[in-house]
Amino acid sequence: MPSDLRPSLKEHADGKSAQPLLSSKSSPTYDSPPRPTVSRRSTFHERDPAEYAKFATRKRYIYAAFFLVLSLISFAVQTETAVYIQSQLHWNKAYCMLYMTHGSWSLLWPTQLLILRLQKWNQPWSTFWRRHVQLLRQTAQMVQHQTLHLNPRQQSQSPWKYMLKTTAFVTCSLTVAGGSWYIAVNLTTASDLTAIYNCSAFFAYAFSVPLLNEKLRASKVIAVGVAIIGVLIVAYGGESSAKHGGKSGGGAGGPDHEPEANYRTIGNLVIGVGSVLYGFYEVLYKKVACPPEDTSPGRGMIFANAFGSMIGCFTLSVLWIPLPILHYMGWETFQLPHGEQAKMMAISVFANAVFSGSFLILISLTSPVLSSVAALLTIFIVAIIDQLLPPPLNSPLSGAAVAGGLLIICAFLLLSWSTYKEMGEERSRRLSVGQITESDIEQEEDDDI
Repeated sequence: MPSDLRPSLKEHADGKSAQPLLSSKSSPTYDSPPRPTVSRRSTFHERDPAEYAKFATRKRYIYAAFFLVLSLISFAVQTETAVYIQSQLHWNKAYCMLYMTHGSWSLLWPTQLLILRLQKWNQPWSTFWRRHVQLLRQTAQMVQHQTLHLNPRQQSQSPWKYMLKTTAFVTCSLTVAGGSWYIAVNLTTASDLTAIYNCSAFFAYAFSVPLLNEKLRASKVIAVGVAIIGVLIVAYGGESSAKHGGKSGGGAGGPDHEPEANYRTIGNLVIGVGSVLYGFYEVLYKKVACPPEDTSPGRGMIFANAFGSMIGCFTLSVLWIPLPILHYMGWETFQLPHGEQAKMMAISVFANAVFSGSFLILISLTSPVLSSVAALLTIFIVAIIDQLLPPPLNSPLSGAAVAGGLLIICAFLLLSWSTYKEMGEERSRRLSVGQITESDIEQEEDDDI
């Protein structure tokens, strides 16, 4: 028989080949290691919520620290150039400077897009562009609905109508707040302007409590109070007024830039309103134009610059309208800077664009209160720069500037620690109760650019 020609399976020395392929329960089991059934991302479930919260918060603070340094340097440059333009070059066109400064924000997103493209140079342009637009659209939907968990209905809705309305509202608030600074600069003293304007840090905290549901903490209240005391010492403690710049451009102060305060009371009221409005603008931006707190830092930074460009485009396309009106009424003759004015103005506008983009990112990653107090550090930085400038631009560093600057630094460090601790605790709580899921953590790692 042909079957007889087959070699006997029992002839193998080990004898195992005679065993059936599908062994019974009593048969010996295969001794190789089991195939892994848990994916790489599933291991996030094994993380301690408190440890992951510390890691995520630390990561956000590393990004925030970089943009804090960038914002301080650029704001100091803007302040010095703005004061020089107005006091030495005598180009003092308040609204035109405001328009050019805010309009320059339109370059934030194209610049960011170029940087991202250089990082992804090997990726086809169509793929890169599609993914970038998809990221912006999805983040805008998160901003609109204030959730990481978009349902199918929310995903199908276009967020751009909401973003256009939000851009118009936020830009108008910013323009009114920034315009009040330019109005008050020629009505009151530079010391009053510096002291009252920087109280916006207090109003940012005051608005954060009802609008952002931020808790009243003694450490934060003390930190904001100490920072404002430091500003008051710098503003009124020296022999000459300290230089200070507006967040919307422009500068004031210095030994050669002390206007006659014929309308000091009116100017103080105007800048008081501006201080309140600027604190409101910072909180408003955080509430209606920033993604939820648990969004990845990379995604938040990209969207912050994109929204800054939307503010710049709205300014360029709509807010030019007051320019001919002011010219016709004789309140501000329209005249572009030329020569050295134009060169210094270009530096000032560029510095403000860098500062504003960094400041928007800083608010998105941390909080309006911390960002507002951080901006106060520039008062001390500008005072140090004035000490190093050559005559006649230099100004000696006074004891009041040192004392006030140290108070501001201490307040900022206290507020940073309090905010860092609070962010970690809140994130740990949301992880423990399941408000942050595995998919959120996957997005945190995959979307971080």
